[in-house]
Amino acid sequence: MAAKCGAEVILSDSSELPYCLEVCRKSCEMNNLPQVRVIGLTWGHVSQDLLALPPQDIILASDVFFEPEDFEDILTTVYFLMQKNPKVQLWSTYQVRSADWSLEALLYKWDMKCVHIPLESFDADKEDIAESTLPGRHTVEMLVISFAKDSL
Repeated sequence: MAAKCGAEVILSDSSELPYCLEVCRKSCEMNNLPQVRVIGLTWGHVSQDLLALPPQDIILASDVFFEPEDFEDILTTVYFLMQKNPKVQLWSTYQVRSADWSLEALLYKWDMKCVHIPLESFDADKEDIAESTLPGRHTVEMLVISFAKDSL
């Protein structure tokens, strides 16, 4: 959607899942988005593609916080990207799977902060969005992560 609205977009999925990268390429093709680059990035891994990325303004990440053992790898990669542009923000939605899972200690460790965005602030607090059954009865949260010293 961001690319359709004119944003310069780099689409990524795990470099360890070539089928997912092919699905990303096919999606770009089907949506007439030849300008969108598709690259393989794996959270927590430093790769040539990660090193070659230009500074980013916004990282859109949908439902990446689903396994607690991956949380630090995600934040490590975001921290690396923040070194290129300290004002970059990670915008993410995720399904709450356990009230016991928290990013708080890792955010502190990596000098980041998190702002929760109420879904009702943009009419996304319904059981169905855009004629879809998502999110259904699941609890979905939206958050914006940035360096702690920068304000949103």
